Amino acid sequence: MEKKSTKPLKTLLTIVISLAFAGFFLWLALKGLDFKVIRKSLAKANYWWVLFAGCFGIAAYWFRAVRWNLMLEPMGHRISNSNSLWSLSFGYLMNLTIPRSGEVARATALYGVEKVPVDKSFGTIILERVVDLVCMLVFLCLTAIFKFDTILSVYHFVTEKNSEKKIFIPNFFERQMMKLGIHDFGSFYLYLKAGIVIVIIAGLIVLYRFKKEKLLNFGKGILQGLTSIFRLRQKGKFILYTVGIWVSYYFAAYLVCFALPETSDFSFDDGFLILVVGTFGMIIPASGGIGAFNLAMKYGFMALFISMGRNGELGGEVGLTYSFISLPLQITIMLVMGLTSIPMLAKARNSRAGSPLSE
Repeated sequence: MEKKSTKPLKTLLTIVISLAFAGFFLWLALKGLDFKVIRKSLAKANYWWVLFAGCFGIAAYWFRAVRWNLMLEPMGHRISNSNSLWSLSFGYLMNLTIPRSGEVARATALYGVEKVPVDKSFGTIILERVVDLVCMLVFLCLTAIFKFDTILSVYHFVTEKNSEKKIFIPNFFERQMMKLGIHDFGSFYLYLKAGIVIVIIAGLIVLYRFKKEKLLNFGKGILQGLTSIFRLRQKGKFILYTVGIWVSYYFAAYLVCFALPETSDFSFDDGFLILVVGTFGMIIPASGGIGAFNLAMKYGFMALFISMGRNGELGGEVGLTYSFISLPLQITIMLVMGLTSIPMLAKARNSRAGSPLSE
């Protein structure tokens, strides 16, 4: 009974923390913003380009779903593309409610319709994250190569501003610590990091001691999923679908620029920076990327405008306008695909249950 009662509390705490992240970053993004400027920009936007970008967003779902099948095949599981797609969509929907819960929800949903063991499918999902990290590093390198002038100009802009005022200005947290008599923040942050590391290590030791057998079995399943890439029969298709996913992500981000008059002249390589900055914004565990994505786009567009010799403050406003189009587009796709997945998965489960081949 005690374990069951702690689970809803943990879920509620996760949601509250993610909402707090979203609220904090949204406050930072909107601080000092003139909403009239944003409204005018949104009114002038060409939403046909947004619709076009949305098509690439949906295409990324399909490429990822088909690629997932290739990863599960070496483990002896041949699943339908539709069940893969709807399990994936359900996982993304859960990420909107509870950040980082989508991976488990996706594996669980697939088990319900295809009976693929959760630990094995979860292993392939972890492998996906590793592949995504590699692809992200590729785009990061492309950004560093093609937008080096942007990075350099922002560096000069920041260092020049910092050289003007070198006075230490404590943030809200540091002000509260100063009230408690803490003034040496260099040592404080060092001890804080060391304490966090010790707590994590102690937690892992306790977890391993009491859940050793379950952890080992789960680890074996994950390892099997991770090594499935080396047993792929169709490595060429795997690479092709991976390229398809990230090309779709790129155009889903870049094409939105053509919807706004202020960014319709952005070059192909500007899209690299927009994709990278946007991805960093979505990594932060805020509900649906709200706030974090907006703030990332604000600074990303400021950087682009400064490198072009244009007003950085205007760039921040345009970046926010872009985020108010791009983020709702992503959330809409997640909602439409996710909500559609619920009846589709239920139908697939019922169909399997009624099949004479079902266990």
